[in-house]
Amino acid sequence: MGKLTGFLIFSSLFTGLVVAADWNILKNQKNKNNGVGDGLKKYCESWRINVEVNNIRGFDVVPQECVQYIQKYMTSSQYKADSEKALEEVTFYLSSCCTLEGDGKDAWIFDVDDTLLSTIPYFKKHGFGGEKINATSLEAWMRESKAPALEHTLKLFHEIKNRGLKIFLISSRRENLRSSSVDNLIKVGYHGWTGLVLRGLEDEFMEVQKYKSEARHRLVDEGYLIWGIIGDQWSSFEGLPVAKRTFKLPNSMYYN
Repeated sequence: MGKLTGFLIFSSLFTGLVVAADWNILKNQKNKNNGVGDGLKKYCESWRINVEVNNIRGFDVVPQECVQYIQKYMTSSQYKADSEKALEEVTFYLSSCCTLEGDGKDAWIFDVDDTLLSTIPYFKKHGFGGEKINATSLEAWMRESKAPALEHTLKLFHEIKNRGLKIFLISSRRENLRSSSVDNLIKVGYHGWTGLVLRGLEDEFMEVQKYKSEARHRLVDEGYLIWGIIGDQWSSFEGLPVAKRTFKLPNSMYYN
């Protein structure tokens, strides 16, 4: 009896191991209605969420099996609703947070790409993160100054500016894109910022997080108090000095 019990337990464990070894997200049966199996959809949603909460870092490309899912999300009403909810929290924060000194040193920081301007038109033609970013191609697109505004951020941008805060744009774009970046921002309705920080030659090989952190250091050294930062990448928030509050917009197409 003992031998039989041991055999049954071993057989059960062995079967479980075989099943686990054979299981692959790509082998899930596809749903005939939407072409995405339930298991794959859950996997890709989990991957996206873990990018947003900064558990998954430093990826070069979106997993190929999730490109379609990321495309659907980034062009969906859910993406818009998630962004609007994040910015609604900014409005709540602004309603009670800030006793401005009136000395012109109260500051707010925005990232540019996928915070003020959308790169979705570019990524529609370049795989929604499924292709490794080609900097030459992306910068050529940026020089055309055709990126649309993110409407939910545009409205908040002016609300913050009208409260008397000085707005600084800290972008990982390179300095040689200044003219086209300014033209694009003004064309879609942004104006009145105090400073636009772009990467100079001295910043070329610096990590984005360190570059943005040093840009904040310079503002603090000039006497500015940073009440908040809005960005779509964690590199906009990490490192010292920190802002009073940070607000992350969704973006799982790339990581920098």
